[in-house]
Amino acid sequence: MAIINKKTIKNLQRRVKDSASELFNRSLDQHVNLAVTGLSQSGKTAFITSLVNQLINEGNGKPLTFFNVVHEGRFIAAKRVPQSNLHISRFDYDGAMQNLGEDEPIWPVPTKNISELRLAIRYYPDQSLLKYAKEMATLYVDITDYPGEWLLDLPMLNQTFEEWSEYMGELLKQEPRKELAADFLTKLNEVDPLGPVNEDLLAELAHDYTQILIKFRHEQGLSVIQPGRFILPGEHEGAPILQFVPYPFFNDIEKNDYQSAGQDTFIGMLRARYLEYRERIVREFYKKHFVKFDRQIVLADCLTPLTNGPYAFDDLQQAIALILESFAYGKANIITRLFSPKIDKLLFVASKADHVTGEQHSNLTSLLEQLVYKAKKALSFDAIKMKTLAIASIQTTKQGKSEYQGKSIAVLKGKRLDTQKLITVYPGAVPAKLPSKEYWLNQGFKYIAFKPMNKIDEHEALPNIRLDQVLQFLLGDKLK
Repeated sequence: MAIINKKTIKNLQRRVKDSASELFNRSLDQHVNLAVTGLSQSGKTAFITSLVNQLINEGNGKPLTFFNVVHEGRFIAAKRVPQSNLHISRFDYDGAMQNLGEDEPIWPVPTKNISELRLAIRYYPDQSLLKYAKEMATLYVDITDYPGEWLLDLPMLNQTFEEWSEYMGELLKQEPRKELAADFLTKLNEVDPLGPVNEDLLAELAHDYTQILIKFRHEQGLSVIQPGRFILPGEHEGAPILQFVPYPFFNDIEKNDYQSAGQDTFIGMLRARYLEYRERIVREFYKKHFVKFDRQIVLADCLTPLTNGPYAFDDLQQAIALILESFAYGKANIITRLFSPKIDKLLFVASKADHVTGEQHSNLTSLLEQLVYKAKKALSFDAIKMKTLAIASIQTTKQGKSEYQGKSIAVLKGKRLDTQKLITVYPGAVPAKLPSKEYWLNQGFKYIAFKPMNKIDEHEALPNIRLDQVLQFLLGDKLK
């Protein structure tokens, strides 16, 4: 018979107490889990850093005018508190603020894995039942950051290896991927799919495929990258579960031969590792994290694809469609929040609004609306609340006026990220609708990356555009 010591009993009591406390907070609607995602370079780390910074340093910077709990004088304070999920990495807020606090500020290091941060917001309740229970109330906010590339893998849950290979094969045989993928496809086609598997060759092919994906993302600015963990492997880096590739030559294999192929064959091993990846990594991520989210923020960098051309922009549109079709949305009430929380608010964010002139902000918002139109139309049947905003998590430029050919035009002033030089520039116009052929011919926009302009003190609110509206949409109804 096992003997349970006092330390074990205390740990069990503490865990039961923590679980009961979280259940109680949920029953009073005093807990919310915000999920933040976006594809590479969309600004997730800057967004979370600034969101937390605005709340912690409220009153010491630009006022949060559109955040009702602040506007009505009911906001007391916010602070970081220990997160409940101890097995998840802590979001490095201090490191991000340290980078922004350098004499020559630099951007925070992008996160490459899932991370989390918990905030406690103290306020005076005004309308909720809490008003009658106590003078002050606390809302606990868990913010979860995860790569959008991982989210792109969720459609694989509904795809067989053959279906996924066919989809990837269609992409690899089309521009702009075609040229970069040609050698890889030739090398893959030379392998006998029903022959004995060579694990060294398989590892080599997986490495080649990964390098192609990296080039698609960083050289061509493409967004549909599958499997997403190949370029952001996290804790699985180097594991055999990431050593497989799509096989877009199923027309060369008899159906019965494929179905009877064992794991000792090349095609059998590809299928086995695909299924293992789908179940062990993609489904586990969905079950452990994704289904627990209450509210979702999707960040999109629309400006870089506008500069990179029609292929990059079309790929962004396809990536957003893949991301949104995977969500388990639905209106949540107190009962469902207790046992099976669902996402009930979705915020689409066009990031880097400080990289366009002020009169272009409405066009940037409208462009993102166009990108997510089909998804929003479908999701509206689930009674989910949705909003689209153009924001700058950390404002890096100043607006101004300049003379050009005898006319006054709006311009931006900021430090270029590549040269560190202070420049004044008109980056061009952002289309309010999906770009036409004429737009691409005229090359109407040129994205220029800027760096943070001024050193930021950790007790100072970061300069931003519309973070107060973000806070109001995501948290305003929880702070009544």
